[in-house]
Amino acid sequence: MKILLVAINAKYIHSNLAVHSLRASATPYQDSIEIAEYTINQRKEEILRDIYLRKPDLLCFSVYLWNLEYVEAVQREFHKLCPEVPIWAGGPEVSFETKAYLEKKEELTGIMIGEGEDTFRELCAHYAGEGHSLSDINGIAFRGEGGEILFTKPREPKCLSDVPFCYDDLEEYANRIIYYESSRGCPFSCSYCLSSVDKKLRFRDLELVKKELQFFIDKKVPQVKFVDRTFNCDPARSLAIWQYLIEHDQGVTNFHFEVSADLLNEEELELISKMRPGLIQLEIGVQSTNEVTIKEIRRIMKLERVKEAVKRIRQGGNVHQHLDLIAGLPFEDYQSFRHSFDEIYALWPNQLQLGFLKVLKGSFLYENAKRYGTVWKDEPPYEVLYTKWLSFEEVLKIKLVEEMLEVYYNSGQFEVTMKLLYAITESMFDLFLELGSYYEEKGYAGMQHSRLRRCEILLGFLREKEIPTESFEEALTYDLYARENCKTRPLWAPDLTEYKELTRKLCPNGKTSHLEPFHYLFPDKRSVGLTALPKRLDGCVYVLFHYEERDPLDHQARTEILSEAGPHFS
Repeated sequence: MKILLVAINAKYIHSNLAVHSLRASATPYQDSIEIAEYTINQRKEEILRDIYLRKPDLLCFSVYLWNLEYVEAVQREFHKLCPEVPIWAGGPEVSFETKAYLEKKEELTGIMIGEGEDTFRELCAHYAGEGHSLSDINGIAFRGEGGEILFTKPREPKCLSDVPFCYDDLEEYANRIIYYESSRGCPFSCSYCLSSVDKKLRFRDLELVKKELQFFIDKKVPQVKFVDRTFNCDPARSLAIWQYLIEHDQGVTNFHFEVSADLLNEEELELISKMRPGLIQLEIGVQSTNEVTIKEIRRIMKLERVKEAVKRIRQGGNVHQHLDLIAGLPFEDYQSFRHSFDEIYALWPNQLQLGFLKVLKGSFLYENAKRYGTVWKDEPPYEVLYTKWLSFEEVLKIKLVEEMLEVYYNSGQFEVTMKLLYAITESMFDLFLELGSYYEEKGYAGMQHSRLRRCEILLGFLREKEIPTESFEEALTYDLYARENCKTRPLWAPDLTEYKELTRKLCPNGKTSHLEPFHYLFPDKRSVGLTALPKRLDGCVYVLFHYEERDPLDHQARTEILSEAGPHFS
């Protein structure tokens, strides 16, 4: 018997923890289980062909928001080719409104609802002829002989320490993100999130976690991403894990955590400040700064404490921080969201993700959508179209802001320029909206542009607004060379002929370093946006960019500021 577990990931760099955990949990049948991982960037015909040629006797799919359309298409066509092969599905996208879903999808044999480790093992036993009937397997819905939809008893939550470690062999994860789970469930009840449905928060044994993290450290895995919904909900536990990572750090592996910043205590913040730059990165879900909205979505958050913690961590300059906002939440109108954006932008996280509400089946917001006047797209990821407080036209404006935010801020390619822009505007939200509108008016929207072209467009935008561009030209030059030793010199940058001898002296290997003259002193990495544009210097300073030495957080070249009075010029 061949059992095929199928995962269709959003990107190649992603891996699917669920299917690997299922295989690891079905120990008696592991020799019969294969895993097939694809991406949504592959053609459906290609995926169908590969699955068909593998000749499975039992086919199981891991279903999420991002792959539902692909999974359904492949299931439908495979069933036409091999109607005798049972097809099962599991995952958050099919674990709610299961009866209605199965009634529409006649090609499906059944659905594994909720946690699947024990369910999948028993399902394997059933099809291997070694187990009981389907009706004896808890946590499933399936099609009976008469076509009726039958449900078994819900499966009890599993002890997380009993879930086998699934990463003994890392060859298949080369150049991919490793996902790791040290807890399940969430202490909060945020109304937009399915994690709040799982009311039982469970932890994996701490010593077991340390042993498994050591495996990743020994193998020098590039990145391990914890999928725990609120990693620091138990301060003693998070401290113990972070302390272990510090003590066993080999200088390579980065660990990603989703945390609640307002729960970080003084001991945790002090420990974070001592970490190697790049050892950890933190994802912090703020979602909104509107107190009425936060209360309505049943989120517990002390905003001032969040700000304090984010600023404290930023000052250390050693941790990448990723903050999230969600547009389309209850009681958040356009002006309120604009205020939320500007308030969080002012914290200068390494990334600010501007997302749009996804109305997930089973969530509180889904159940109360009519009360909030929430209307969303029929297709996954069920993104909001409008609400009682936010029109579709306003959603489109926010999408323009999101696009410019990704290009000019989240890319990390315009760090100095963004700090100068902050000095000339009262609202970065408004500035990004104006810039997005400029892209549309000039026909630049929806096109791929080089970094140099993005610089030229930004300068054109500033000139149209009659803003002096000299300092911005130099800031953009700085940003360009901070990332790479540009092959194409910016048209607005000065001729370097007069600096040729100095460059030869300071940059013996032209590919690994670059010398550039500037007439402005720009803010360093730890500083935030400026309150005023920098003054032009009487003379100039030189910045030496070292490309063999890069910041582990943003990968920019190390810079060295030189003056004509310094030792390099004697």
